[in-house]
Amino acid sequence: MTSMIEQFRRSWPFALLMVCAFLFLEVALPAAEVAPRIRVLVWDERQPQQKQVYTNFLGNAIAEHLRQRADFEVKSVSLGDADQGLSDETLNQTDVLIWWGHVRQREVKWETGDRIVERVKAGKLGLIALHSAHWSTPFIKAMNERTTQDALKSLTEQERKEYKLRLIVPPAYQVPKRDAQLTPFWTKKIENDGSKVLEIALPLCVFPAYRPDGKPGHMTTLLKNHPIAAGLPEKWDVSQTEMYDEPFHVPPPDEVVFEEHWDAGEHFRSGCVWNIGKGKVFYFRPGHEVYPVYGEAMPLKVVENAAGWLGEEASRNR
Repeated sequence: MTSMIEQFRRSWPFALLMVCAFLFLEVALPAAEVAPRIRVLVWDERQPQQKQVYTNFLGNAIAEHLRQRADFEVKSVSLGDADQGLSDETLNQTDVLIWWGHVRQREVKWETGDRIVERVKAGKLGLIALHSAHWSTPFIKAMNERTTQDALKSLTEQERKEYKLRLIVPPAYQVPKRDAQLTPFWTKKIENDGSKVLEIALPLCVFPAYRPDGKPGHMTTLLKNHPIAAGLPEKWDVSQTEMYDEPFHVPPPDEVVFEEHWDAGEHFRSGCVWNIGKGKVFYFRPGHEVYPVYGEAMPLKVVENAAGWLGEEASRNR
């Protein structure tokens, strides 16, 4: 018993010293910062045809996959929700918006697209447009904004003071002929009264040919080190998809991550990134609601990577 008491007397100063040191570190050192979760909003018009493949709608299938990521906070909304699922409150609580639209594009208010693009320009929101969302309200508005930015860059500082802008809005939802002039484009004009005008033909945001026959699309990863391409091989297939054929009437992308081709000879820039103001827009082409594209590992991986990349950037600007 005496030896145990002596051992305690010898050890307790050391133990007390360790406790004091621990308490000092707790007070003196700041707590490690925990990265905020990326707030993902999946928007889906939810047309009935999706039920042929997606039992709980396509958007919900994507949302379910993304919820496996611990750093994602995922919400799924639809055209039928209040404010079409896109109230200011909802958008203010979103870092990245994933959009699926097809046959009900016209029902989305143009003002909604403006509100989304303003947040993209401010760097507070990333936009991911999937497949037929090339004709969605937010994607069209985003491409119009990028076109205007590009056109203004063609003017000198002095010319910007002299020229007025005239936007030429194309007919909505019309497919161009293959030999049609590629949009967007712009022209400097001098009016009869001597005024100077920069006439900007806005992009059609579409392409001359498509084929919904479910043939496989063969993907090539062009930018292997891009965050959106993380974990993807150089060559991979989408087993069933609709075909879109170039030229795609959009402003030149800043990055083309994926190129897609079909056995019949068509090809498409199937993963494109545009910088718009401080934010980014990513367009990913594969899809069609009656094919299980977003039940396949590779397309889901692309969406997951894109949501993480765009969402992380936007979350810094909260």
